[in-house]
Amino acid sequence: MLRPRVIPCLLVSNNGLVKTRRFSHPAYVGDPNNAIRIFNEKEVDELIVLDIDAGNNRKGPNLRLIEEFAGECYMPVTYGGGIRSVSDVADVLSLGVEKVSLQSGVLETPTLITDIASRFGNQAVVASVDVVSAEKGRPKVRRHSRLRRQPPWPSWLKTLENLGAGEILLTDVDREGSLAGINPQLIQQASSAVEVPLIAHGGVASVCDIRAAMNAGASAVAAGSLFVFYGPHRAVLI
Repeated sequence: MLRPRVIPCLLVSNNGLVKTRRFSHPAYVGDPNNAIRIFNEKEVDELIVLDIDAGNNRKGPNLRLIEEFAGECYMPVTYGGGIRSVSDVADVLSLGVEKVSLQSGVLETPTLITDIASRFGNQAVVASVDVVSAEKGRPKVRRHSRLRRQPPWPSWLKTLENLGAGEILLTDVDREGSLAGINPQLIQQASSAVEVPLIAHGGVASVCDIRAAMNAGASAVAAGSLFVFYGPHRAVLI
């Protein structure tokens, strides 16, 4: 059994570190490499870096940026953004990244997970799922603007596991960047649906939230605003 992990989640856009709310309105908060140096000193367990430009604009991975931050990291790092082929994964892993996070590419071509896992191993594949509230507060997989497919929740998580994902990154989009606390019911539903490790992300505001997420079944907790902002006026720490 994996020990509980706490994972800073950094969002990058236009080569800068940004913070969002509900993955919208990115605000520049600093240099990602400087943030990584700070997390090196703090000896964090792992790091997740998501390039929101590459994912949203159908760009490929920014290999120059990845090489920069991978060279700074003293801890295992997961990269996500713009990965749509086995070749993309090979390029990213060759730069020192341990895992890749896949979302849009898998919604378009679900067997991409299987192809990547077959070549690099399940441990290298993190399937990312964004969940938002729907009618009557029922969660659903977030629809991407260029995708017609909207798989059901939470059976989609089990499908990703069966395809070969070694971990699931579950983001509660309604709480992302809000510091409003986690949704333990959502995490419990997700953890009950799969056997692979679940990384809970979205709304984490305190150590109590981290503990609650673990108690709800998460194997790890990812957080961004908790490590970037301080106080009610969201002063930037980094």
